[in-house]
Amino acid sequence: MAPQQVWLITGASSGFRQLMITPQIEALGGQWLQLDLDSPKTKQNGEAAIKGRIDVVVSNAGYSILKSVEDMSEEEIHHQFNTNVYGPMRVIKAALPYLHSQKSGTIINVSSIAGLTGRPLSALYASSKFALGGFSKALQAEVAPCNIHVLLVEPGGFRTKNILGAFVTLAAGLTKDYECTVVEGMLKYPNGSNGKQPGDSVKAAARVIEVVNNGTGIGADKEHLLRLPLLRARLPAACKGRSRRIQQELG
Repeated sequence: MAPQQVWLITGASSGFRQLMITPQIEALGGQWLQLDLDSPKTKQNGEAAIKGRIDVVVSNAGYSILKSVEDMSEEEIHHQFNTNVYGPMRVIKAALPYLHSQKSGTIINVSSIAGLTGRPLSALYASSKFALGGFSKALQAEVAPCNIHVLLVEPGGFRTKNILGAFVTLAAGLTKDYECTVVEGMLKYPNGSNGKQPGDSVKAAARVIEVVNNGTGIGADKEHLLRLPLLRARLPAACKGRSRRIQQELG
């Protein structure tokens, strides 16, 4: 019988991340722990529950502030990065001693297609996901010799519960200069796209499980895979566009 796996998942209360605690994890012998990362007792409760072992760390707490660069406040900039970048860094720093001691483990950082491109009103969110991508790449280079794997999941639009709760919009409206422009149009995105996203979240979660459980499905022969793009119909265009822009800038 395979040993029971311990998964530490942050931000698993709703949306895409909630699907990571489906029976697929339980089928692997996974143990689900619900911890409040803001609680002073988080560390001692977590250590008591995991008994000194973590097999998979999923950093997935995050949200998006929809604001123009001109309208965002210093507090909002800090809060966006505190949740989307500094939070995963803290969780991973806490988990690494366990992973090093057992000389194995997988770290999953959930990013977004926004980590490949930027849109109006997404400067804060996109920059936080770009930062998470760079962090993941450097982390992979550091821990690969220790048999610790890093996976950067980059989902596009998926149908999930409470997706509207993942967006914070500008209650007071935009600066007047942006009215009647594509910037104002982006404010309608969360409500307009809710329930219409082309991605299947259940299938996406299954693909992540396959990569972690190396050797099955999409995870076959991908032991050193860093980026896992999901919703491939949109990603090739985003990647090609980015590559074309870089080539143009380099002359």
